[in-house]
Amino acid sequence: MPFHVEGLVAIAVFYLAILAVGIWAAWKTKNTGSDGDRSEAIIVGGRDIGLLVGGFTMTATWVGGGYINGTAEAVYVPGYGLAWAQAPIGYSLSLVLGGLFFAKPMRSKGYVTMLDPFQQLYGKRMGGLLFIPALMGEMFWAAAIFSALGATISVIVDININLSVIISALIATLYTLVGGLYSVAYTDVVQLFCIFLGLWISVPFALSNPAVTDIGFTAVHEVHQAPWLGTIGSLNIYTWLDNFLLLTFGGIPWQAYFQRVLSSSSATYAQVLSFLAAFGCIVMAIPAVLIGAIGASTAWNQTEYGVPDPIANKEADMILPIVLQYLCPVYISFFGLGAVSAAVMSSADSSILSASSMFARNIYQLSFRQNASDREIVWVMRITVFLFGASATAMALLASSVYGLWYLSSDLVYIIIFPQLLCVLFIKGTNTYGAIAGYIFGLVLRITGGEPYLYLQPLIYYPGCYSDENNIYVQRFPFKTLAMLTSFFTNIIVSYLAKYLFESGTLPPKLDFLDAVVARYSREHMDKATLVKSDNIVLNELAPVNPQHSLTLSSTFTNKEAFNYVDSSPDLSNTEDN
Repeated sequence: MPFHVEGLVAIAVFYLAILAVGIWAAWKTKNTGSDGDRSEAIIVGGRDIGLLVGGFTMTATWVGGGYINGTAEAVYVPGYGLAWAQAPIGYSLSLVLGGLFFAKPMRSKGYVTMLDPFQQLYGKRMGGLLFIPALMGEMFWAAAIFSALGATISVIVDININLSVIISALIATLYTLVGGLYSVAYTDVVQLFCIFLGLWISVPFALSNPAVTDIGFTAVHEVHQAPWLGTIGSLNIYTWLDNFLLLTFGGIPWQAYFQRVLSSSSATYAQVLSFLAAFGCIVMAIPAVLIGAIGASTAWNQTEYGVPDPIANKEADMILPIVLQYLCPVYISFFGLGAVSAAVMSSADSSILSASSMFARNIYQLSFRQNASDREIVWVMRITVFLFGASATAMALLASSVYGLWYLSSDLVYIIIFPQLLCVLFIKGTNTYGAIAGYIFGLVLRITGGEPYLYLQPLIYYPGCYSDENNIYVQRFPFKTLAMLTSFFTNIIVSYLAKYLFESGTLPPKLDFLDAVVARYSREHMDKATLVKSDNIVLNELAPVNPQHSLTLSSTFTNKEAFNYVDSSPDLSNTEDN
């Protein structure tokens, strides 16, 4: 393939435009938080992100390179099709559920990161444990989409993959470094516009290519391959449900999502942003679905791609850039490439900022340096943005199974963090003992279930398990959801068991080595002034432990306060002295 100077120039112009917008946003908001809250301004944008910018940035965070490339691939691959393209519906539902149940309590309480409620209730050590799967998810996700971007650019422009990955990562890291959430949010507006325009411009040209059969006909009839609508076999229904539940509920407990929620100007705005982003995810998936259908409807031997087709060449994951390259005019393919690179950077910058925010606040500040100055925290964030960006880039260049690692880490987010988030927000009485037990049980059940992408054999063979072509056993049983539910109920049961044993005197107070039941005011637990400011939040979770056990089941297990938040923050001037 010849080297395309025009394509390289087009991509360079796009990247420079994105960088310029990011730097402009940083300059425009450079004085925000100058009264000593600059670190919080970088993390949550001064809590003044409006509906327009907020809706764009939350949508662009989900509509990434993996989202549009993966959707197109699922529709294209024979035997899967649209029926297995679960990401658009799954992530949209996760945003709706996040808006209905999680956005309001998180924003009303004035938290700064997703890990704040865990450290407030379970202590800094448990917060550190939960940081591990959260960090893994963000870092492997960023690495996976950097890797996908490098391969995409190399298909159309024919430049070195490593060079394209490094340049893309440098630009995303640079504007995140200088502007934090402001730069990420404003560049997301531009990137989302480019994604929408670039893909929709490409679709009509690809549809009109002579080698493409009517996609309405190929949706239900086999022409070049199986119909692209796809089917869900009876043997695979539980796998489909397991993956769908993972996308729906596992898409909620991500710092990238809650960063947008917590940056909203009010709790109601946070909910509305979630609903807008859910609608945006569906709309942005439509061109990706059409491109996948076009790929499945193309006689590739009639194009410059030739034979064998992308399936035989094991390039199904690159179907979107291949359609842009071989079914569209050159200038259109370059415009579509800009859309793909926009999608990647709009997700990568969010992941890098999310990881650095959690580390700087929940690990460095709240766990080790509670008296650190605001300037110190800002510099820690800047350093970690650079380090995490460099780490994600290195993994994209060196790791051969980045996607496999991301699949595993995203499973851990669903299995470990989601049930912990349910407990910390909505279940009264859970404590650190239950949280640790749930963490361990969920982790063990997930690891022992195996991971074909990493060639990890299972230790537990659930019903329906079978061996694939690589002699790796694959689970049909929904063991991921089983692990999540086990983690959830283990947390509750062990928490109440520990509470009963200590409060009844069965175990002496000295055995409460985590200070989770008897001594909840110890240094292990975060002081309310450390986590939030007095004008943002009232924390009732640090109230003294009631020595009497409730006999009412509903009042025992339901944290009704989580459903009764109001947008206006109460005055704490009269409560701080108590």
